[in-house]
Amino acid sequence: MNTNNDTSKPSVSPPADDDTTRADTAATPAEGSTSAVDPIAAERDQLRDQLLRTAADFDNYRKRARREMEDAKLRGKDDAVKEILPVFDNLERAVAAADSAQTIGSVVEGVKMVLKLFEDTAERMGLKRIPTVGERFDPAVHEAIQQQETEAHPPGTILTEVVPGYMVGTRLLRAAMVTVARKPVKPVSEGDNGVDGNAAKGGGASA
Repeated sequence: MNTNNDTSKPSVSPPADDDTTRADTAATPAEGSTSAVDPIAAERDQLRDQLLRTAADFDNYRKRARREMEDAKLRGKDDAVKEILPVFDNLERAVAAADSAQTIGSVVEGVKMVLKLFEDTAERMGLKRIPTVGERFDPAVHEAIQQQETEAHPPGTILTEVVPGYMVGTRLLRAAMVTVARKPVKPVSEGDNGVDGNAAKGGGASA
């Protein structure tokens, strides 16, 4: 009888490269993630550069637009002054001539000529005087600084012009300051208060 029993079982050891395989498998997505992130980061950097360039371009445009606006404003002032300069010239001549004028009439005539020149210049520039006396009060172009009771004119009628107003085209330059008519306030009578006249005087019937 063979007592030499071979009780040994073949040992099964795990593959030596299982851990390596698992490590390689785990590392594979990481490598894939890195490669996937690179295009996203590149696109982000590109968008950031574009945004910075756009912001710089907009800032340059804003500065250029402000300079152009200031230049246009200065040119507008220059044009207006050039139009008015002849009025100043003639006004100085009128003042100089007034010193040697023989009559007051000639001085008045010279001032009227200067005023006419100013009116013609203002008309060329689009400056229009706002109508006032006799017109209906318009809060859009008139400023009432006083009201005057009268029955000669309907309420709201402009009676006098204190300071003239002007418009440039359709834009209000300065409102006209005016005096406006209003309806006279009638004195309150005793009857209007609902009080009998005799009773108010103590003439009521006694009990």
